[in-house]
Amino acid sequence: MIVRLVKMEFKPEEIAYFLNLFDEVKEQIRAFEGCEFLELLQGEKETGIFFTHSYWKDAKALETYRNSLLFKTTWAKTKLLFNAKPEAWSVEKFVNLR
Repeated sequence: MIVRLVKMEFKPEEIAYFLNLFDEVKEQIRAFEGCEFLELLQGEKETGIFFTHSYWKDAKALETYRNSLLFKTTWAKTKLLFNAKPEAWSVEKFVNLR
């Protein structure tokens, strides 16, 4: 399983637009083949910082999503809203604490 974390910092005036955009596409992303989990996290004090946290069946599933029209159109809209360069990490789940 691949865990994907993407840190995004938005211009304050663009946060509401981003939240609407995320709300429009979240179920499509969750339904994408290979996506097992998706959530959006917001900084507690730095409210312009958000993280997407997702689980993918494997690296191939994540790469298929990243090459999809859904990702490309959503990312094209999202990247216009940034206040800083986004950061992303793909990691393998090593230990399940449950």
